[in-house]
Amino acid sequence: MQGHQFLTESNSPLTQAQAQQMSRLVADLRSDQLTWLSGYLAGLTAATAAGAPATAQTAAAPAVAPELTILYGSQTGNAEDIARRAAHKAEARGFRPQVIDMGDVKKAHLKSATRLLAIVSTHGEGEPPDNAIELHELVGSRKAPPMKDARFSVLALGDTSYEHFCQTGRDFDQRLEALGGTRIHPRSDCDIDYEDVADAWIDGALDAFSSEFDAPPSNVVEFGPVAAPAEAAWSRNNPFPATLLDNLVLNGRKSEKETRHIELSLEDSGLQWEPGDSLGVLPENDPREVEAIAGALGFGADEPVSGPRGDVTLREALAHDYEITTLTRPFLQQWAELSGSAELRALLADHNRDALREWMWGRQIIDVLQAWPVEGLEPQRFVERLRRLPPRLYSIASSHAANPDEVHLTVAGVRYRSHGRDRAGVASTWLADRVDDDTPVPVYIDHNRNFRLPESDDTPIIMVGPGTGVAPFRAFVEEREARGAQGRNWLIFGEQRFDSDFLYQREWLRWRETGALDRIDVAFSRDQPSKVYVQHRIREHARDVYAWLQEGAHVYVCGDAERMAPDVHRALVDVIAGEGGLSADDASAWLGQLQKEKRYQRDVY
Repeated sequence: MQGHQFLTESNSPLTQAQAQQMSRLVADLRSDQLTWLSGYLAGLTAATAAGAPATAQTAAAPAVAPELTILYGSQTGNAEDIARRAAHKAEARGFRPQVIDMGDVKKAHLKSATRLLAIVSTHGEGEPPDNAIELHELVGSRKAPPMKDARFSVLALGDTSYEHFCQTGRDFDQRLEALGGTRIHPRSDCDIDYEDVADAWIDGALDAFSSEFDAPPSNVVEFGPVAAPAEAAWSRNNPFPATLLDNLVLNGRKSEKETRHIELSLEDSGLQWEPGDSLGVLPENDPREVEAIAGALGFGADEPVSGPRGDVTLREALAHDYEITTLTRPFLQQWAELSGSAELRALLADHNRDALREWMWGRQIIDVLQAWPVEGLEPQRFVERLRRLPPRLYSIASSHAANPDEVHLTVAGVRYRSHGRDRAGVASTWLADRVDDDTPVPVYIDHNRNFRLPESDDTPIIMVGPGTGVAPFRAFVEEREARGAQGRNWLIFGEQRFDSDFLYQREWLRWRETGALDRIDVAFSRDQPSKVYVQHRIREHARDVYAWLQEGAHVYVCGDAERMAPDVHRALVDVIAGEGGLSADDASAWLGQLQKEKRYQRDVY
């Protein structure tokens, strides 16, 4: 190793024999062992300087804090927030935490980690978030490094309404163990109401790691503190009561869709946001659904229950506190136990997953209550089986620089009929139908650090946003106009029909005239016999797309995760392969590198 040469340089006080002995000692040490040794020697030096004899006992306590590696994989920022909260708690306990984006993790770094926390969300149908794709592939491949020296724990984030709940976290947990790692604390799986579970996991994992040493080190080396998570005055647990300013339907009369432009006042809130952030809205359930649920169970809506806000009526709890529409597998499993239904238990069997998925499609909790009634159920026992009513996140469609006291949203109304019942989206129809000037709208800012404008205002950007996916790009252009940015802006927008579904048409055309928007290409799928989508426009303008990328453009995609986002991704790969003369694999790797460099960012749902 190079250490021997360093130890025998002319300024070294060691003899050649001592240098050789030291080189042999450190040659096979891991990074954490070298860190401990440096602390040991520092302690020994301090002891001898104070007049104590140079013995092992005088330096037994290491002077360097034990390292803790915290990895996060996040699509919207929740996992990153938890990672930083974990780091702050770890630092208070005497650890030396290092928080790392999974997209920046190298194989050597993973191999050398001895204390490891992994916090990762699951995206779409069991897929890793964008910044965790490469690491997920690595740990699942034959190229994965051995991790026999690692002690680890995993926190998985997910949504129980999806079939592959927390799948990415489960994958990491299983693979780290298969690679030789030791699970020092059990994995925790979080639903959308994750805060309490995440905090308990952090404390449990840190307790487990802390048991490895008797007490926090007394002489902690300064390495740059991990900033404590900022506590906003208004948050998910303490939302700001916004007021409605405007509620406009953006579609024409012949449209098959209902897309609304909602403006809310945030005056005097002090809330700050950047283009790419979302507004968390805490909605209310439809009173008709509340009464239908109570009626199906034979409950009086005024019966008392105890919930997150204390003792309230069943009506209040079902309206404000609990998810009463979306079906999840855990709810069905609990209902199978309560009802004793053999039919429902059979439907929940592992070999019937396809049949269960088909049955759940278009159905809600009310359908379960009617299909498999339970006699003698108490209201309290029922609400305890419901999950908390989650906030709905909407991409902010306005710039704080241009509109500091208000926030704009682009909301698609969800209304449909299935299995003989009219259905409606919880938040979209609440905002559209039941919020008026006197209705407070509880909101908070959900920051998305993975969907940000380039640091340089001179950088060109390409924005791909069909339907309501165009919302953040309205904020992008408004922000760049307010800042006088010189970077070129190109929007690729898609919807059903030009005449009735060209969302924000006047604004885009005005920005095109003023130069704030340099280019706009549109794809209206139903204006011609063959359907045309945004990915077709990308391929059609392949030469220009590639030229912009070569000039350093950032690409942003927002909208549907199931079909649109994969189709756009394939189109970009095809453009890079065709225009760059690359194979499909090389083009995919090239696009992956753009993703790592934050030049290709997606906000998909």
